[in-house]
Amino acid sequence: MSESADHVSRSTPVATAVTIVFDTRVLAPHERADAVCDAMQTSSVPSHVAHEDPGGAVHGVFEMWEFGAESIFRAEMSGIRLRRTVRQVRGFEAPMLAIAVQQRGLGEYEQFGEQRLVPVNDLHVMDLNAPYDFRWSGRGTSTCLYVPLDRLDLPAQLVRSAAPLVRESPIYPLLVDHILAMTAAADALSADASSAYVGSAATELVRGLLLSAARPELDATIVPARALLPRIRAYALDHLGDPNLDAATIARAHGVSVRYLYKICAAADFTLAAWILAQRLERVKADLSGPLAHHRSIGSIASRWGFRDHSHFTRRFRQAYGMTPSEWRSLSAPGS
Repeated sequence: MSESADHVSRSTPVATAVTIVFDTRVLAPHERADAVCDAMQTSSVPSHVAHEDPGGAVHGVFEMWEFGAESIFRAEMSGIRLRRTVRQVRGFEAPMLAIAVQQRGLGEYEQFGEQRLVPVNDLHVMDLNAPYDFRWSGRGTSTCLYVPLDRLDLPAQLVRSAAPLVRESPIYPLLVDHILAMTAAADALSADASSAYVGSAATELVRGLLLSAARPELDATIVPARALLPRIRAYALDHLGDPNLDAATIARAHGVSVRYLYKICAAADFTLAAWILAQRLERVKADLSGPLAHHRSIGSIASRWGFRDHSHFTRRFRQAYGMTPSEWRSLSAPGS
């Protein structure tokens, strides 16, 4: 870092133990352009920093708050261009994902061949471990959530495919609001003993955003086990009434082998067949106690939830609840 930038970091007040503040207002005008470049290199990842008007009124204010492994970086600057090259990526590995909300000015970025404008309150995703080009003209502000890629536990192919599509996800506005809310309360949140949980919650939202935005044609086998298991459960719940629902059907619907499906379930200590049976029985039980139950036969209710064999259903119901379906219906009938 240059002498001027070092002067800024020593003389600028720190809001909390985990907050770093850089402000060019403490510097002479002729020192500011170099100081912003130096401070950007140390606050983020190595990149080429070019001012829109290096001889003009350059200014910059940077703030950073840590939330466990995650962090928030807020930059307010005059016109700037940040370009990270292949050589810089190779020389300085940064396995991070940057999820940035533009708060002022019109941003422009390019990564993985995609070019996009970033208006105010728009969110964009950049992989800091890959080349990119980001800039804005005039005064601008961007608030960025940094999430370690290993904490996301998502394959690079999925992240890169989903990043251009995040605006199509229903989680998109929720994450924009979440990042801005984290920033507004950052001093108090980052200083709190539970700050790491705040960071973890943000990571979960980012994971949900990317999985939600992922292209439908992506092979499901690239989705990690802990992300695929909720999909498996959701699919099974949607198809409980299908008597043909089984491991082979579920595996085929998710583009994985039955062996891999069972491996995922075993890793989560989750027994698929027993869980499906329990879900079906619960729905039959609920229907039998409903106000319209006396108008329908027990057999038709059981069939609605995927039971083909009435004797098998009755035996399983008794095992689960200690009484037959007819006994349960009589017991739960109004006025009984």
